[in-house]
Amino acid sequence: MRSSYKKRLERAKRALEGAEYVLLGGGAGLSAAAGITYSGKRFTEHFEPFINKYGFTDLYTSSFYPFKTEEENWAYWAKHISVNRFEIGATSLYEDLFQLVKEKEYFVISTNVESQFVKAGFPEDKVFEIQGDYSYLQCEKGCHDTLYYNESLVKEMIEHTRDCRIPTELVPKCPVCGGKMDVNLRKNGYFVQDENWYEADRRYTQFLSKSDKGRIVYAELGVGFNTPGIIRYPFERMTYNNDNAALIRFNLEHPEGAPENKFKTIAFTEDMREIVRDLME
Repeated sequence: MRSSYKKRLERAKRALEGAEYVLLGGGAGLSAAAGITYSGKRFTEHFEPFINKYGFTDLYTSSFYPFKTEEENWAYWAKHISVNRFEIGATSLYEDLFQLVKEKEYFVISTNVESQFVKAGFPEDKVFEIQGDYSYLQCEKGCHDTLYYNESLVKEMIEHTRDCRIPTELVPKCPVCGGKMDVNLRKNGYFVQDENWYEADRRYTQFLSKSDKGRIVYAELGVGFNTPGIIRYPFERMTYNNDNAALIRFNLEHPEGAPENKFKTIAFTEDMREIVRDLME
């Protein structure tokens, strides 16, 4: 195993050293590897009252819980947002990724919503968080395209949470239609794409066009099959269409890829933190 790892590591190093461009694609597995886990000790320590009251088992499934009241719903979501977005700084894995690519011409597309890339030093104009950001609220029905930064409101909600409920007066209402508010996450057809979202999309498209036939490494970081059409499948397609491309896949459970890209793909199932550190040496 170590012999195989060393060979793959050397191939990945050569690909990165020779690359004109690097496109990072961040998925849920990347944040999990960085320590932003949705189950286990981190979950039980922060959400004990909600676990006791609702029987929650992890942060992913609990985010779909049908709360009976808005007061309960926002007590949970305030804590969820705070723990994953505001209470955690830049993690070492994301910081190492920045050090790995900062001298290259690079771009980031991520389905993660904790803003870890930006916290780790990646400039905002090189990051496309295509699925949203925990730190913003939107009209639940998307009646208008303005997003609302929620840090101060989230802190106030947590401060006044009692028995897994917030006071009614803290329940957010849409300032336009008067309806309910929601977290700006792509979970239904009402997801709001504001002006900043479209600008990030334009920059991503420009990067793809510029790097189309260049020497490029597509680094797929912990991307699963919840939304394969955003990163995994496009990265495979772009690798296939570019003779100068290499695909480096970091994936514990699904390292396999398109057979057509067999000789262009370098797959890792080892600890992502270890791999990135080794790539930096």
